Amino acid sequence: MRPETRAIHTGQSVDPNTGAIVSPIHLSSTFERDLDGAYSKGHLYSRYTNPNRKSLEDCLADLEGGVAAAAFSSGSAAMMTLLQTLLPGDHVIAPDILYFGIMELMKKVFVPMGIRFDFIDMRSLDQVEQYISSETKLIIVETPSNPQLTVTDIKAVVEIAHAHDIQVAVDNTIATPILQQPLALGADYVLHATTKYIAGHSDVLGGAIVTQVEDERWERLVYIQKMGGAVPSPFECWLTLRGIQTMSYRVRAMTDHAKQIVSFLQGHPQVESVLYPGIPESVGYEVASRQMSDYGILMSFLVRGDAQQAIDVTNRLGLITRATSFGGTHSLIEHRYSVEAEGTKTPQNLLRLSIGLEHVDDLIEDLSQALG
Repeated sequence: MRPETRAIHTGQSVDPNTGAIVSPIHLSSTFERDLDGAYSKGHLYSRYTNPNRKSLEDCLADLEGGVAAAAFSSGSAAMMTLLQTLLPGDHVIAPDILYFGIMELMKKVFVPMGIRFDFIDMRSLDQVEQYISSETKLIIVETPSNPQLTVTDIKAVVEIAHAHDIQVAVDNTIATPILQQPLALGADYVLHATTKYIAGHSDVLGGAIVTQVEDERWERLVYIQKMGGAVPSPFECWLTLRGIQTMSYRVRAMTDHAKQIVSFLQGHPQVESVLYPGIPESVGYEVASRQMSDYGILMSFLVRGDAQQAIDVTNRLGLITRATSFGGTHSLIEHRYSVEAEGTKTPQNLLRLSIGLEHVDDLIEDLSQALG
């Protein structure tokens, strides 16, 4: 089945008791035991499992081509749980350009716990090879990256990592399973902030990890998920699953809008440059063309001038909303430098732009009047 069909049917069968085609929300925190003490219906307690979470995890695993998925209360919680499978003394290689919140999590939570990180230019395969040591247990890839939209060659990094018996986890939030399939390129795990394009309506937090194999690390990860309890509620799972049903169509429509807006911005005299994987002149274009089915929705652009001039552009917008996050139906813009941590590599004049489902001509008109 194609992704559009799987998004509607996987984990979402007709309710056998009522015939309802939309899954009910199972708010119960606990479930009845059998007479012999077993749980033949598969659920014991909602921190462990819940019918709505099971449906969501089944659907996400299917869409990413994995064997299993684990859902979390946020994308950060998903990454935190993956990192909790490591032990003191373990080494991780991560990109030097990635979502700043995850980098802060690594530096301020896991470094004091004895995990060592090297943040490198993941586009350089020589650097990937150079930083591998006998303690390296995990390589983390974010492609395209947030907010500079750099592109990493997943297959090439995987080949290097697997030659050293190291696992690779790919954050696929920006590309979505519709435009990129990291597991098919050899990655061991795929991570998502389902808050973004998967749920798709800016109304629910969530995260997920999908695995290629249910190995020892996966068993530990699921154990931490169950015992730690950083899981989404049944209603959040239901909302996310509802969003998945339209994801393919939203992603493709918004990608089409994004490419038109990239073209407009490239031709504007007040724009210094546009960061987007689909620009033929960009460094990552060849790799993106090879490993993505299209170039995605998110972009960033550099306004001519300094930080204040970039912020002034956002303040003149009337339709595009000044807000963090991305992936919903509303177009959002953010001056990333002002919200990131000290030492960020984000340029001061960079604006991250997430394209929504408004008419593309209206968005271009709004940007045109704001840029002047």
